[in-house]
Amino acid sequence: MMEIIKSDTKIKFSNHYAVTTVISLLLVAVSLFGLFTKMNYGVDFRGGAEIQIKFAKNIELPRLRKTLKDEGFRVQVQQIGEPTNHEFLLKVAASEDNLNVVTDKVSGALNKDFVNEGIEIRKVDIVGPKAGAQLRLSGFQAMLWALIAIMVYIGLRFDFKYSPGAIFALFHDVSIILGVFAFTGTEFTLQTVAALLAVIGYSVNDTVIVYDRVREHEQKFSHLSLKEQIDNAINETLSRTFLTSGTTLFISLTMFFFGGLAIRDFFLAISLGVIIGTYSSIYVAAPVTLLFQRFTGGASQTDSASQKANA
Repeated sequence: MMEIIKSDTKIKFSNHYAVTTVISLLLVAVSLFGLFTKMNYGVDFRGGAEIQIKFAKNIELPRLRKTLKDEGFRVQVQQIGEPTNHEFLLKVAASEDNLNVVTDKVSGALNKDFVNEGIEIRKVDIVGPKAGAQLRLSGFQAMLWALIAIMVYIGLRFDFKYSPGAIFALFHDVSIILGVFAFTGTEFTLQTVAALLAVIGYSVNDTVIVYDRVREHEQKFSHLSLKEQIDNAINETLSRTFLTSGTTLFISLTMFFFGGLAIRDFFLAISLGVIIGTYSSIYVAAPVTLLFQRFTGGASQTDSASQKANA
């Protein structure tokens, strides 16, 4: 395999853990605050309606938005498909009591204001607030079950001492991505949940690569402390991490900038996940593993083994 970074590099990542831990804790705390106070849930999760429309003639997006705003509707508008198709998706926010009424009014206003442009209302999907809340709960439950399954997998494949590091890293990644969505006002939708589940899979794969190399080092160099083994493992996999993450990030950013509005939020989450997941594999999973070993008495055992080997 091509090595951009030589496997015999000796970067002491563990020397940075005190600083990176504080940074990570602050980012997670701020992100959780944003999640509970500023998250902009989409129609899928808060209730509302989605109206898909098509025009026979070219319609500029700003004009459509202005017309609906002037009519007094709270509607988010995005173009879908190729620009030559003249198709748009309207996301209408409304309460359960007047959802059908608001949807009918939006449809009526569109037919009145764009009668000369050959408007066609192709589909109307309505989601009640209760159903939206249930979908929101199900989305978070899906991520929770994914974390639990990964914890069991890591414990069975490696050792239980590695599981907390992997779970904290994944929680760290998902929290910060949600925080970015909350503070930027980006809608949290079912598409975002799918992206977060993909990020969880990507991030744990990156962590497993490091853990696998640490396990090899534990067998070959049992006289070394776990901190030294982790540093060596990260250095040896650094080139692979750089190539894999760099390639994935390039593709996801390309799709984010050039893929269109329909998939932009999905690839925003993926791009953030690649960056944050790579960081957490080095600066979150590893220090949590060291901390867990210290609390379970593993550190003393490693030290005694090191002393015997040196004797």
